Amino acid sequence: MKDDHLKVYVLCAVTLSSFLAPFMGSSINVALPLMGESLNMGPSQQTWVIMAFLLTANVFLLPFGRLSEIYGIKRLFISGNIIFITASVLCALAPDAASIILFRAFQGIGASMVLVTRLSLISMVFPASERGRAIGVNTAAIDMGLFAGPILGGFLAEIMGWESIFLFTVPVGILVILISLSRIDDEWMAGGSKKFDLEGSLTYCTSLFLFIQGFSTLASIRGLLLLVLSFLAFSLFIKTETQARNPLFNVELFKNRRFSFSSLEALVVFTSTFAVSLLLSYHLQYVRGLSPSASGLILIVQPLMMALIAPLAGRMADMVKPHILTSAGMVLIFMALMGFAALGPDTPETAVIMGLMLLGTGMGLFSSPNTTKIMCSVKRDHAGVASATVSSMLLIGQAFSMGTVTLIFAFLMGSVSLSPANYGLLMESTRKCFLLFGIICFIGLFATAIHRNSY
Repeated sequence: MKDDHLKVYVLCAVTLSSFLAPFMGSSINVALPLMGESLNMGPSQQTWVIMAFLLTANVFLLPFGRLSEIYGIKRLFISGNIIFITASVLCALAPDAASIILFRAFQGIGASMVLVTRLSLISMVFPASERGRAIGVNTAAIDMGLFAGPILGGFLAEIMGWESIFLFTVPVGILVILISLSRIDDEWMAGGSKKFDLEGSLTYCTSLFLFIQGFSTLASIRGLLLLVLSFLAFSLFIKTETQARNPLFNVELFKNRRFSFSSLEALVVFTSTFAVSLLLSYHLQYVRGLSPSASGLILIVQPLMMALIAPLAGRMADMVKPHILTSAGMVLIFMALMGFAALGPDTPETAVIMGLMLLGTGMGLFSSPNTTKIMCSVKRDHAGVASATVSSMLLIGQAFSMGTVTLIFAFLMGSVSLSPANYGLLMESTRKCFLLFGIICFIGLFATAIHRNSY
């Protein structure tokens, strides 16, 4: 009976917490034009409101994954929620562009703690036979955050100001903390060494920081230099990990073909899809002239479909081979992206809605089964690292997606303002982004085909 109650409380806390970050991200996508106007931010600064969060969340993810195994998964989960809601309050009080970018980076640190522990908590209390269903519920919460963000965030920004989006997350975060402190008595730590790989952490954080910075500024010589430095730092990280007695990341895991190919698939899909809502928000608000709330009503179609499909796909992943579902999902995602690549100023909203329905269905079919494959491909004592890997693929993919948009906008639009005179450039840049994302997804289908025959 205690185990059943523990499952309920863990799933409740993790599900509520998993709602917050995607809600925040999808809300900001809709509110960014208003936020930019309020804080006098240009297109580059607007994208850094998103990139700052992704950068710190990425950089700290693996170190926190290892720390959760040493000091306790629940302890780190609670700490992450405290940092996240504190940063939310600071973001709401931000007086200028530099401040909100800084506080968003702080928020990313808290989010990385939550991301790295949520799947670990599920893996610790749910047996393998029930894990797919639990992960499906958790994925549905993420999808509901994506669903609620555009419409609720749009209305909040329009009626009460963009600051209200950040304040909305505070009571939900407090509820998660109270449940975790009062109802979850157990703690989970690795049974092995308690030593933390500081050298590996420093080289990993440095390489990832340089890579994301370099990729997002690839249009300049500085960006190329940062990329070269990042590859050198990453080479040092791999060398360090192969020699370390207590490595930050067990590189031996990538000899597991199911683990490595499933991780690659996740990276491809999140790279291809994360920036879609931002690009369509720009299109709907700037080119089509819709309000944030009206744009949000259209953009909710994708996460709504994901929320409907994900739990079903999670249950199916317990009964059939998950790669069948992930492959079908990637095909639908590719079709939707290629449809958006033909977007024009006169494209009716109904066509956008149909594309979002297709994309949401594909994402719903892909996400839960792919996560189940990764978490079930490793032993329980590697659950922390596997959870960190899932979240790393998510966040690195999101950073790649935003970096791609930043790069293409820099090449095609330069530093021009988002005014009616430049909407033609905006449309051209948007189509190029969708075309490139479609090509990336198509390449990922080959990884899926290889994966099918790898085990």
